Amino acid sequence: MKKLILTLIAALGIVSGAQAAEGGIAWDKAPNKTNDLASLQNGAKIFVNYCLSCHSAAFMRFNRLKDIGLTEQDIKDNLLFTTDKVGETMKASIDPKQAKEWFGANPPDLTVIARSRAGHGGTGADYLYTFLRTFYRDDTKATGWNNLAFPSVGMPHALWQMQGDRRPVFEEHESHGHKTQVFKGWQQVTPGTMSPLQFDQNVGDLVNYLQWMAEPAQNTRIRVGVWVLIFLGFFTVIAWRLNAAFWKDVK
Repeated sequence: MKKLILTLIAALGIVSGAQAAEGGIAWDKAPNKTNDLASLQNGAKIFVNYCLSCHSAAFMRFNRLKDIGLTEQDIKDNLLFTTDKVGETMKASIDPKQAKEWFGANPPDLTVIARSRAGHGGTGADYLYTFLRTFYRDDTKATGWNNLAFPSVGMPHALWQMQGDRRPVFEEHESHGHKTQVFKGWQQVTPGTMSPLQFDQNVGDLVNYLQWMAEPAQNTRIRVGVWVLIFLGFFTVIAWRLNAAFWKDVK
């Protein structure tokens, strides 16, 4: 019995450690605008320009972007590299061998990242929205960057020129003889090309696109589901009245 209890305590410790590694701070709520075509189009542009160089989206084809209001010509003119074709999947331009040498592992495919990263802190979109906005300079890391939502991440800050350089501000708390660092906010070191509000809006657009890409039919599914529930409710009333009429003379 004692051995079982110790095993359970160890398992709980492993889970707690995994959760701490998954997110060092509380996740911010991501804007949910998967019906906003302008937001999705801007997110697709940011994804192609800043993410697709390292991360693939191997289960998404460029021509599927017509579902968010882009024409085939728009896709060819603004979102394709010279060697890509509109019917091809979104493949990263980086060499996998080089990526492994530079980052220690191949960058993950992002097709369904917004669904796979959901956890105790919120949805996958919440995680991505927090992760992309919490990078900071760290000269002790190989990439020169670290992240509060994913400590010791091997990925550099791809959007740093937009956001500029920031450093996290911590406050030391002491409890029961143990000192802990509590995150209090950010201090802007050098400005980026965007204001903090503009940067958050653009990251929100990128996360919206990633959320849409993870399930392009989600809005159609929800819309059809609402009509199905309305039909079932209406049919239930009709069936109930028919049943009452059929059995009214039966005693």
